[in-house]
Amino acid sequence: MKTEFQNISQAQLKRWARLDDNKFRHAEGIFLAEGAKVVEELLSSDWQTEAILVLPEKIKYWEKLVAKVDNNISIYQITGSELKKLSQDKEPEGIMVVAAIPQNISLTSFLAQADGNILILHEISNPNNLGALMRSALWFGFTNIILSANSADYTNPKTIRASMGSLFHLTIVSDVDLIAALPQIKKIHRLVGSDVHKGQPPHPLPQKAALLLGSESHGLPEQLLALADERWRIPGNAQADSLSLPQAAAILMYECSKK
Repeated sequence: MKTEFQNISQAQLKRWARLDDNKFRHAEGIFLAEGAKVVEELLSSDWQTEAILVLPEKIKYWEKLVAKVDNNISIYQITGSELKKLSQDKEPEGIMVVAAIPQNISLTSFLAQADGNILILHEISNPNNLGALMRSALWFGFTNIILSANSADYTNPKTIRASMGSLFHLTIVSDVDLIAALPQIKKIHRLVGSDVHKGQPPHPLPQKAALLLGSESHGLPEQLLALADERWRIPGNAQADSLSLPQAAAILMYECSKK
């Protein structure tokens, strides 16, 4: 079946071009996701898609994906100059999706459905690190993520790209006051805080884990670490400065995932 394309209006293009701004994304309730792998993961998830934008000359990247799309999703033909106004990539693959931002759920509702391990992130302001953490979280089965206030927006284009679409298979609650939330989380999960200075080596846990991580620059404040059931420190070569946050997180999540 031949794909029926619609043309993009200047009003639509202007609206979508403003989605690189965090406040505008959330005011409009939509965001952009680009690249064949990212779009494939989005379309295979339960996140809602508003429109698909394709560059005709990049047909090899989008033809099979578009063939599976529901008829109620609009597909727009986009020109190279129009795509440059929207894309974050130096060499766009020629497929982009306009998707709806899920409604943020309450912490109580989140915990009621969180049947596995939880990744808790405190003030992770680097969107690339946040995306990398989400990619590892899905791999190790941490499909529930809590983001503190003052964290990067998970619909940031850099976060979406770094997650390689893993974001769309996670349950996320954002803008959480961790001081108030951690005691509630500890009723169900064993709270493990990551500490670069002291603590025991990572090890398997007898119950569901809630792994608490801070930013790469500042780590976790003592008032949060004081609430942890355990502190973990990754042993390493003293000559090395440190592990990157995504590296450290992957090690800790791997240990938590062991039976």
